[in-house]
Amino acid sequence: MIELKVEGMTCGHCEQAVRQALAAVPGVRAVLEVDRGQQYAAVEGDADPTALIAAIKAEGFQARVA
Repeated sequence: MIELKVEGMTCGHCEQAVRQALAAVPGVRAVLEVDRGQQYAAVEGDADPTALIAAIKAEGFQARVA
């Protein structure tokens, strides 16, 4: 499991945008959780964490490995 701290999510649309961006990254088998309250996301798979962060940043949010 890869856990990420995601800053800037304020609504359900934000969560959905992050979820879709993460799901599109090669190596992601499942998006386990995206939580705007905890500013957190978790994915299952062998995706490159740098690619996950880049996908989130492309949606307008800040991210780092938790």
